[in-house]
Amino acid sequence: MNETELFARSQHLITTCKQVGLSIAGAESLTGGRFVATLVDIPGASAVVRGGLITYATDLKSRLAGVDAKQIEETGPVDEVVAAQMAAGAARECVADIGAACTGVAGPEPQDDKPVGLVYTAIAFAGKAQVSEHHFFGDRDAIRSQTVAAMVADLDDFATQMAFGPEADDANQS
Repeated sequence: MNETELFARSQHLITTCKQVGLSIAGAESLTGGRFVATLVDIPGASAVVRGGLITYATDLKSRLAGVDAKQIEETGPVDEVVAAQMAAGAARECVADIGAACTGVAGPEPQDDKPVGLVYTAIAFAGKAQVSEHHFFGDRDAIRSQTVAAMVADLDDFATQMAFGPEADDANQS
């Protein structure tokens, strides 16, 4: 997704959430705040975006986002359960309707036997979370950019379905 498409998707997401009164918070690891920064680039985002947690350091995933420390001990920080708990923690700590999160390996080296480009993104809403596993390619910046684009697209699809039903998401893809 190029910058123009990312802006358009972000704008659609903000507009949809505004229309139905949904708020968003993020918990970011490898993106270091890019996701929330992308959303707040949209005029009017303050009506929707509550804030975000930058949990780049592994211990902050537990301390700030409430991820179970035993989970991180068992699986490491790049894990689907960790992503889900980060998203739930973002919503809880920022008092938002929807939490979105990412954790992964941007490189240049693998981390805890997890390959460069492995990223988990999650959306939490009403006590449930949906997690997506991604395998991105490119350099560190490309992987981080692809992560933000995936988070925006997934969250836009989620909000559109919440607001207008599953058929609306299909129309949004055309």
